[in-house]
Amino acid sequence: MDFPRKMTIIDTNVVLRYLLRDHEEFYKEAEALFDRAFSGKKKLFLLDTVIAEVVYVLSGLYKVKRQEIAQVLKELLKAKGINAVDKEVLFDALETFAKKNLDFVDCLICAYATKYQVISFDKKVQKCADETSKK
Repeated sequence: MDFPRKMTIIDTNVVLRYLLRDHEEFYKEAEALFDRAFSGKKKLFLLDTVIAEVVYVLSGLYKVKRQEIAQVLKELLKAKGINAVDKEVLFDALETFAKKNLDFVDCLICAYATKYQVISFDKKVQKCADETSKK
């Protein structure tokens, strides 16, 4: 995928510092960056892998509830100036993550079943993908 020069890909740690506000200096830098995006002055791009890593860190290290993670990340993805390869798939994956006991990457694979055939040897993932493909 080609990105416009004015598009900025941000790393997981930028998203985490913004959401957690656990390092004041980095938080201020992240906040300024997101504020520029929210005001339309900057375009930020969130890779699926970055979202997956944010979910992993928030749920595993910080013990944030699945529903809260899904809600916060959906709001972030809806914001002006925030771009992703396929927001619809990310929203579906976050919804699945909030409701099912699957890792986020499995939820992402499941969400892609709306557009592609999914084959997995993991029975829970395959069941989720099969259910998703019928929607």
